[in-house]
Amino acid sequence: MTTSTPTGRPPVDLRSPAQLLAALPYLIGFRPANSVVLIGHRTDRVGLVLRGDLPHPEDRARQARALAARYVLSPPTAVTLALIGGGRRPGSPPPHAGFAAELTEVLDELGIPVLHALWAADITEGAAWGCYSDPECGGELPDPRATVTAAWATEAGWVAFDSREELEALLAPRSPEAVVRRSATLSGMPSLPWPESTCVAEAASVIRAAFERQRRGAGPPTDEQAVLLASALTLPEIRDACLGMAVPPHTSQAREAERLWLALVQELPAPERAEAATLLGYTSFMRGDGTFAGMALDTALEADEDHVLAGLLHTVLQRGMPPEQLLGLALAADPEGMAGFGLEPPEFDEGGAGFPMTVACGLPELVGDEPVAEVAPSCPHAVEPG
Repeated sequence: MTTSTPTGRPPVDLRSPAQLLAALPYLIGFRPANSVVLIGHRTDRVGLVLRGDLPHPEDRARQARALAARYVLSPPTAVTLALIGGGRRPGSPPPHAGFAAELTEVLDELGIPVLHALWAADITEGAAWGCYSDPECGGELPDPRATVTAAWATEAGWVAFDSREELEALLAPRSPEAVVRRSATLSGMPSLPWPESTCVAEAASVIRAAFERQRRGAGPPTDEQAVLLASALTLPEIRDACLGMAVPPHTSQAREAERLWLALVQELPAPERAEAATLLGYTSFMRGDGTFAGMALDTALEADEDHVLAGLLHTVLQRGMPPEQLLGLALAADPEGMAGFGLEPPEFDEGGAGFPMTVACGLPELVGDEPVAEVAPSCPHAVEPG
């Protein structure tokens, strides 16, 4: 299993290998276990972050090429590797050294240097960690919940889940019985429940009412409300307006929309839930959470394997395209902003999402709001490019 995420914009300070490793749950959304994580560095920010399962020895070369290929469309200036899992024998190098070397070699063939290669037994307080390049580099991890990254994430409302399975469970139906009832109703409907002349306007009113209920904390929709919402999302005009709500990312309006799409993924049956899952995937991707976006798009394609937009977005995500390259989809879909649902469009800044970063000792050091990029070549713990 491989997941990817183009990171968001938290003001985080990651000045040491231990801090970087402890921050991984907040970079990918869950605590990685038995994983390889690649952190791409852009000139002024952290770029695409990839996670994959640690491969069997016979699969290492294939996994290394598959991960490195994600950086071809938008190559980073460098990459930091983190391999999670396994125990280290006294006096021996960290486990998975052969795989770290293969990754370094494949990335070098693409012209992408590896600034640092790290290992940790687990991402928990007190877990052992080390460097592949220097046997003296290592120690014990701090509590991931006590890092600067965790403090920012808590304040921003982000949650780092304990496992990938725990995060994925968010997409499961809240009430399977309710989903079955709604599926039967939708299957028996010969057409949309509104006259053709007022169809789009009435569907927009259904979406607007859902946002109003969400703001009041009214709880899950009734069967009737869920059926109407499923019907509304089938209209291209409504779908396009909903796509437009994903930008600007990180605004209250975008977060509010993402919460509604998640709720509808939990409440709607297949194939109708594919529409909500696609909107959730796109909104999550624009926010910088590629891991959850990938899960949402997988859910959409499981509900409707022929869903065109979900398939296109899934391909884009798998190829490592940064989210700023898809801003035009939202802007073209809803050029008038969010006025159709009674929300005022905020001022829009087309700057790319990412961490402000400077590289020191071969590691990303994220500093305030002033992006700087420099490499300290004298760092004794840095892995030499190539």
